[in-house]
Amino acid sequence: QTPGTIAPPKHSGSAGFQERDYELDLGGCIARGYQLLKDNFNVLFLAALVFAGIEGFFALLGAIPFIGPVFSIANMVISGPLTGGLLFVFLLTLRGQPTEVGDVFSGFRQCFGQLFLGKLIPGLLAGLCIIPLVIAIVLLVAVPSATHHHPPDAKTILILIPIGLVCLIPIIYLQTCWAFTLPLIIDKGMDFGAAMKASWKMVNKHWWQVFGLTLLISLVNIAGMFACLVGLLFTLPIGFGALMYAYETIFGDQKN
Repeated sequence: QTPGTIAPPKHSGSAGFQERDYELDLGGCIARGYQLLKDNFNVLFLAALVFAGIEGFFALLGAIPFIGPVFSIANMVISGPLTGGLLFVFLLTLRGQPTEVGDVFSGFRQCFGQLFLGKLIPGLLAGLCIIPLVIAIVLLVAVPSATHHHPPDAKTILILIPIGLVCLIPIIYLQTCWAFTLPLIIDKGMDFGAAMKASWKMVNKHWWQVFGLTLLISLVNIAGMFACLVGLLFTLPIGFGALMYAYETIFGDQKN
């Protein structure tokens, strides 16, 4: 394989990994993600920069009045393939296979529909969990405001906060369970349903470990945001690398 070409999906071991057990070294994943970025800075930093630039660009366009929703819908279409391509760049790099910045767009050349669905369907299912909060807002805020023309009082807000927190619990659980859906699609050639099922099964063997890793990655990225957002350009690729090392530990042909 030469740079610019994409390795074929790895079907080997796609079923065998479901019978194994694993242990995640959370700090080790972060450390290896940092080392991966350090050793392959040009490719991984630029790949993450392209990804962040495109996502940020569509987010800005989505804020434009009237026409913004068009760009938000467009971003929903490209987000799955773009994220899958970025993760594949990190996966190829940690495996020592040649890759280049342009491979961020590999998700548009292969598995486009499955990556789109692999991002959309988990998001929609997790989004259903906020229905109780939406109903509460309508009943406690929208209807009274339309009738009496006054903003919600402190009592209403105190009621909405715990409802929102309760809704957040299943969202976090589901998003953690499906954390590896996209890399399973682009790496092993699974359809989105099989990838969601496999991610769910393997993550639930040690859900708290995977959640701990995603939480740790989030904290690293938050620290990057405090550095005038510039630090986020460095912490994002560290987080992606850490997640892909966890993926290799759980789903790879050989345990790392």
